[in-house]
Amino acid sequence: MTNHIIRNAEYQDTGVHAYKNNPFIEALPPIQEPFEDTKNLISKVTPTLDDLKQKRVIRAHNIHQITGSFFQPLAMHMLLSERISLMIRGGYVGRNPNTGKLQQHLQNGYERLQTRDLNAKRFDETESTAHSMAIIGCSGSGKTTSLRRILGSYPQVIFHPALNRHQIVYLKIDCSHDGSLKELCLNFFRAIDKIIGSNYEKKYGMKRHGVETMLALMAQTANMFALGLLVIDEIQHLSRAKSGGSEKMLNFFVTMTNTIGIPVLFVGTPKARDIFDLDLRSSRRAAGLGSIFWNPIPQYLPDQKSQNPEWIAFTNTLWKLQYLQKRDPILSDEIRDTWFDLSQGILDIVVKLFILAQLRALATGAEAITVELLKRVYEDELKLVHPMLSALRSGIPERIAQFSDLAVPDMDKKIIHLIQKISASTVESEEDRALKQLSNDDQRRVYLMLKDEFPSDSIIFAIQKIVALKSQISRQQLLAAIVQAMGTDNTPSQTPATKKKNQRISLKQWNELEDTDLRHIFSMNPTSPESIYTQLDHQGLILQMSDLLS
Repeated sequence: MTNHIIRNAEYQDTGVHAYKNNPFIEALPPIQEPFEDTKNLISKVTPTLDDLKQKRVIRAHNIHQITGSFFQPLAMHMLLSERISLMIRGGYVGRNPNTGKLQQHLQNGYERLQTRDLNAKRFDETESTAHSMAIIGCSGSGKTTSLRRILGSYPQVIFHPALNRHQIVYLKIDCSHDGSLKELCLNFFRAIDKIIGSNYEKKYGMKRHGVETMLALMAQTANMFALGLLVIDEIQHLSRAKSGGSEKMLNFFVTMTNTIGIPVLFVGTPKARDIFDLDLRSSRRAAGLGSIFWNPIPQYLPDQKSQNPEWIAFTNTLWKLQYLQKRDPILSDEIRDTWFDLSQGILDIVVKLFILAQLRALATGAEAITVELLKRVYEDELKLVHPMLSALRSGIPERIAQFSDLAVPDMDKKIIHLIQKISASTVESEEDRALKQLSNDDQRRVYLMLKDEFPSDSIIFAIQKIVALKSQISRQQLLAAIVQAMGTDNTPSQTPATKKKNQRISLKQWNELEDTDLRHIFSMNPTSPESIYTQLDHQGLILQMSDLLS
């Protein structure tokens, strides 16, 4: 049995002559511009005001979900999306079942099984239109996550009733730490069984087949199911010694693409470069689309003067996913620069540092991310990756190469530990205490609007006093009355230390503020709530206020 969705084929013309009347291609989603492909992958979850009012443990769980849900497409994602589209569709050109080409590939596969020779053929005229490609980048750079997102935009399995055939559009397998080609083949059959509900692992794995036979069976199975793209991740684990030597290992990869016609995408860390260096020197070099070097996102453009707009966009988007009640909606340059210095642009660390900082802010009741908080989290939670990040800061290739495979250790355990700490903690934030003292949602919403402008105790005192005098009061009237009350001496006196910390512009100076400042608008209409509302509407601010009050 399989839990995977198997979609029945629906065909549509692609507009590309080479793809015409090829059911394997015309059953795929429409070809789109890379930007359109990746735009659909953008994370669409943004915390609401109601989310920010949740208990801390609920907010902690929401913060944890950012790890799996956040995705911000970059230029390299668009490049990868385009390459994958070309590889899948291009590989099917030479295996069109309507022209007999697929049948020729299958007959050649039977010949390989009979002779145990991966290069054997019955039909010499059969040509491969497949390409190979490699993605190389250090652990945590986002290679695998990006692949999963892009491949997820394709149906994995399509059934063609007219052909009575399943088409597997893509299959991703990992090289195990065992590092042998035979184990790679078993991983392949295991993955096929999982999505189709077959039993190839038991059928082929239980027998004492040699590596050559296993490779031939793997290749034949790939063509039987019209595999569009084979993704081999963690390729750096593949061992030359356990694979029968460098030449045998290379011969298999070249044959999969050049002879059998299956596009292959290799994914690995810089330690896998030796494998591809062999390919460059080989006379039987794979017909490839080259390599994508998946580097950490840089802070600056190559001129080292202008900030990288992708780094700014990435951090701005991520910054919006804060579940902290005292969050600053604007990401300051100081925090952004510190963020980069501590993460060195490694996307996994960028995201997880942000998550850990939020959880720490919840656990301590700080409810805001600061430069100091980021540094403390870096020192406390990321000690084991300090050597790798130090090497990246140095810019010395030899030092960087030593840490290319180092992942962020036990990060999920650290996140879960912080969530448990928050759940067990009795710390109550200032905002939690304030909201408990107010009797209805209108009062709480007014408080949340003004909490960054005035001392918390003063707002609560003013709200309670005004409501005591006039119980039936609208939100707009309450808001105007509170702002007016803030300019009188009727609020609780503050200690000298608090006054120094919360220095405020005096009521007499409010008319000197910007036109869109709420205090300026009030100073122009100090006795008329209706006039304040009209002025807000005139300034184009009423929609923003409605969003906050809804």
